[in-house]
Amino acid sequence: MEGLPIFSLEPKFLFSDNLLQTSIPELLSQTGTTGRQFAHVLIRSYQEKHQNQFPDIERSAEEIGLKRFPLSIRDILDLYKKVGLKVKYFDRPPFVTENDSGHEIRTLFRSFFEPPNTVVLNHQLEHEPRRMKYDLSAYLGHKVLHNGDGLVSSHATGGELGGSPQPDSQTDDKVSQSDILYAWRNFECSFFAGALLCPRQPFRHYLAREAHNINAFEKIDITAGVYMRRMTCVSPYKHWHYFDAFQPGFLRAVYRGNGIPMPWGNMRMGVDPCRQWAVFRLLDKPQMQKPLNQLSLLISGEYMRLYSCVSQRIKDAAKNSHVVSTGIDLIPALNAQGVDSSGLCEEIRDFYFSADQGSPIPNSIQEPIK
Repeated sequence: MEGLPIFSLEPKFLFSDNLLQTSIPELLSQTGTTGRQFAHVLIRSYQEKHQNQFPDIERSAEEIGLKRFPLSIRDILDLYKKVGLKVKYFDRPPFVTENDSGHEIRTLFRSFFEPPNTVVLNHQLEHEPRRMKYDLSAYLGHKVLHNGDGLVSSHATGGELGGSPQPDSQTDDKVSQSDILYAWRNFECSFFAGALLCPRQPFRHYLAREAHNINAFEKIDITAGVYMRRMTCVSPYKHWHYFDAFQPGFLRAVYRGNGIPMPWGNMRMGVDPCRQWAVFRLLDKPQMQKPLNQLSLLISGEYMRLYSCVSQRIKDAAKNSHVVSTGIDLIPALNAQGVDSSGLCEEIRDFYFSADQGSPIPNSIQEPIK
């Protein structure tokens, strides 16, 4: 993928399996990087390499869900009966704990899995039916994909990329092989949930019918995050990105199938990021509640990329405010239509630096993008 840095593993004798197996845990320990954080970087790279296409997981979801769309909670519970899953409840309100970086956050312990066949939900989810639908779907995926062996994480709201807040404040600094397994299992279950709730063909038709309206997630009663992430999977256009960001600068989820730069480091809060990005503007201005559309020209030397995105402020189950953002790289689409993308980027750059604030964008820029 253009735009993503590649690190050459040379000289090869320093990157043997044996050396990597001993040096990676030491590096993670010395830098304070948890096993879960490292696992999520690996998984994200794997996602981006495959452009978020995992047909085996989709097939499993479609076989049990029969491509029904949209699904209600009752529909999912009927599928639970089909595979022998039961549901129990517990009651625990939102509370304050620490994330993997030691920062206090407000979280809600939503649900967990008791092997071999019981999903335990927080009664608080009765007020969050869209998140209940997601949790139920993810644990159904665990039963279908992993036979409900219990090697899957509990679901908690809040935190940063690669971290899921724990029911208590205890943390473990050691890197464990199980961290990698759990992270991969969690990804599989999450992808299964998206494929179950938004099967490829019906959801693609729905997006076309709604003109890819970002607010159309409300009509099918799913979360904005599931809706946006699934858009990156089912679209025939593959050059997407997706961010889920919490104040003051934590990334909960990242996908960069189009090679867009990271808005900030995913292991720590960013230093001097570009505050003009829509995701930052929404984080910095809680009074902005409407979706924010943005056309971004990124310039690095002679290298220019043109991105279009939509960002929206939402609240999680613990009532933490965060911003979800999805967008595309426009350059491949412009090139496919015979547009001189380099010339257009130069025109946008010249207009930005020469026009007065509030000046209308000329038609020569608007028309190719439309």
